[in-house]
Amino acid sequence: MIQNLDLKESRFILENNYIGHLSYIYQNKPFVVPITYYFDKNNNAIICYSGEGHKIIAMRKNNAVSLQVAEISTINHWKSVLVHGKFEQQFGSGAKAYLHAFSLGVKDVIIEKEHTKLDFISEFSSKIFKGNTPIVFLIKIEHITGKKRKALNI
Repeated sequence: MIQNLDLKESRFILENNYIGHLSYIYQNKPFVVPITYYFDKNNNAIICYSGEGHKIIAMRKNNAVSLQVAEISTINHWKSVLVHGKFEQQFGSGAKAYLHAFSLGVKDVIIEKEHTKLDFISEFSSKIFKGNTPIVFLIKIEHITGKKRKALNI
């Protein structure tokens, strides 16, 4: 049976994961890419970073984006959350503060979920090439929906 998740359940899934699928539009075509993220529950935003490239160019042109996060155990037991929001690039000291929060937050999720201690951002997120400054961005959350499927015990 497929059911809606309430907001509390959806936020719990966002809080306790760090890999999702970012979707955006570029030249009237949808794109979906995996991305490491951190859910900043205090600011109701998703924190991400990337190198300069296709997705950043696309999101600057059309800031409407979504992020999908799933927990899948089996075909009959899964939960999925979809966030709709707006891309918002960060700059200067604000960007550094968000990148720091991202790093600490993702490390905490990994410790809790995988019982693994990591020291460097490069151990769990895309590497930025030498000399390139990471582009830090938020997805300012406008709407969250979620679904779950649980097999019926007959």
